[in-house]
Amino acid sequence: MKLSQKALLTIYARLGIVAGTIVGLSILIAQNTAVATRIILAVIGFTAVVFIHECGHFIVAKAVGIKVQVFSIFLPPILVGIRRTESGYRIRFLPELLPRPDDPDGGLLSLTIGKPARPSQTEYRIGLVPIAGYVKMLGQDDLGPDKAIDDPGSFGNKPIWARMAVIAAGVVCNVLAAIFITSAVYLIGIELPPTVVADVLPGSPAEKAGIQPGDRIIEIAGRKEQLQPDDIIAAAVLSDPGQQVPMKVTRKDGSTACLKLVAEQTEGSPVRLFGIEFDQPQELVVAQVDDPGLLYSRTGLRPGDRIVAVNNRPVSEHWEFLWEIARAFEPNVPLTIERKGQTGTEQVTLSIKTYMGSVADGDRSESDLRHIYGLVPRMQVMAIQDEDCPLRPGDVITAVADIEDPTFLELRQQIETHEGKDLTIRILRAGPDGRRQPLTVQVRPRRSQGRRVLIGIVPTFDWQEPAIAKGIELKDLPSLPIPRGATIVRIDDSPVADLYQLCRILLASEGRFVTIHWRAKDDSQGSHTIKIEHVAERISVRPLPAIEIPFKVRMELHKAHNIGQALVMGTRRSIRFVVQTYVTVKQLISGGVELRAMSGPVGIATIAYRAAEQSISTFLYMLAFISANLAVVNFLPLPVVDGGLFVLLIIEKIRGAPLSQRVQEVITYVGLFLIASLFLYLTYNDLLRMIYR
Repeated sequence: MKLSQKALLTIYARLGIVAGTIVGLSILIAQNTAVATRIILAVIGFTAVVFIHECGHFIVAKAVGIKVQVFSIFLPPILVGIRRTESGYRIRFLPELLPRPDDPDGGLLSLTIGKPARPSQTEYRIGLVPIAGYVKMLGQDDLGPDKAIDDPGSFGNKPIWARMAVIAAGVVCNVLAAIFITSAVYLIGIELPPTVVADVLPGSPAEKAGIQPGDRIIEIAGRKEQLQPDDIIAAAVLSDPGQQVPMKVTRKDGSTACLKLVAEQTEGSPVRLFGIEFDQPQELVVAQVDDPGLLYSRTGLRPGDRIVAVNNRPVSEHWEFLWEIARAFEPNVPLTIERKGQTGTEQVTLSIKTYMGSVADGDRSESDLRHIYGLVPRMQVMAIQDEDCPLRPGDVITAVADIEDPTFLELRQQIETHEGKDLTIRILRAGPDGRRQPLTVQVRPRRSQGRRVLIGIVPTFDWQEPAIAKGIELKDLPSLPIPRGATIVRIDDSPVADLYQLCRILLASEGRFVTIHWRAKDDSQGSHTIKIEHVAERISVRPLPAIEIPFKVRMELHKAHNIGQALVMGTRRSIRFVVQTYVTVKQLISGGVELRAMSGPVGIATIAYRAAEQSISTFLYMLAFISANLAVVNFLPLPVVDGGLFVLLIIEKIRGAPLSQRVQEVITYVGLFLIASLFLYLTYNDLLRMIYR
């Protein structure tokens, strides 16, 4: 057979594309072996989950006599296909890329090996696109109505019960796979974070219920076996509006408390939460890092150091470390370190810098306003998120548009108003001599992630000077009559040098009348006498470490003692995966969970990649979750997916005949449009999360 010049050029071009792709991927893999290994592992894992699903369809279809034309690992075009024929085993290589005019099914690279045998209807394939897989049955079309074929082995010619069994088999196999994988994980053992509360957001449902840092949650909504932080979060997310969720905790002193919480949805959050932060509770031992020298130059700490005291107060838990830093209200807090040296363990004292963190409070009418006893401090730029932003870390914001000494809420309002337009901001910027000089800059706010309008800064407070942007009214506390831009100079006879000192003096004045003295921007002076009460509740800021310390993560081993216990644990966890997924769908429909909280294919791949970074047990555990999730999603009564096909079979059973070809086509195309739209939306959100996380 002689090929035309045009056909040869087409074949050479296709081979060149394939070869170039292989060479390019090989170079990338060689240059990034560790990353490539995790990506390959994630792809193999996801493909295995789909493979198990398709195996369910394949096995049951064969059992009920349906002809299976194709069973493929990965997606087309075909890399290699093998089918048993009367002459032997026929093997095709790249038949779609290298077609043969006189044998379009075989292609240029086709051969037959082995002895003659009984032919098989099924070709087993490996695709070129290394993800997922599929099964093709005679007469069955996922993207349209089933085809009417005069063959007893056709999908449409089998009894309804047989077709239902084939459709349901994929879902059943995914659930069984989830049980098997989680059971194997528990048999091997997996380290997971404990349900110890790291922090409680002020004003949150958790704070109102009395949850405290250091509490261990031992029961949530009646469940107490194998509890994980994800279970606590899921209980909040999946609860109905206003529903009281029972919770049992053990305190640091060993006592037990039974509480009830009602999850709330805060501004900007797509779901309802309790306001409990877990953050993988950490040991106070510095972890190993890639650059120990950089860590030492920034913090004075070395891997293996253990923090035993903060501000001369002993600490043993991470939440205690944060609490002691917060209660110190100092710009530099002393730490006592135990360090192992060549001569044994020695104690070292060093200090850690802090900044005034923006801790949320329960005052919903003043969203995003942080205050010290009703006094909102002047703002300062802490960090820059956009390299094109003319502002710099350390800049003090003195005016935005026509608003002098704006609060964060007022800054946000001006940013929203000036979306896509120039916004004038006046600042104070430190010069080479350290003195602050006035400067005017212009920024252009732009919308990010389709939601908030930003100017690319992370704001904090000007903690170096006790300058006040505004006094606000709190519950049972009128607004203090201190003018905008005024500086607190002293309280009674105690001078106030910065915000830290202001907080310390107020905390020490609980229950007493004090006189607050200030100096206005025009150098006029004034004072106001007030009784200080409930001061700890009326300070919604607190010092936080300015540099994140890479502590070791505390984990707890979840391991079964034998195969029987592993099966029980795996079954219980898999059922929880399935139930949580179904309830999530219910909450999506009812509006309890926003669609933007969901992850699409890119998000799932990212999660699998991160799991592969941690350990094989964590990776397998994530695959089990994906398998259970796939089972639920695939069996939803939506067109195109297995659940939609199952519903059509139920209708056929009730009517005594299938719906007309036209109706099935309309249902299929509407379903394809909806699923494609959902796919694009979730992928878009996944990409935004990757860019802006």
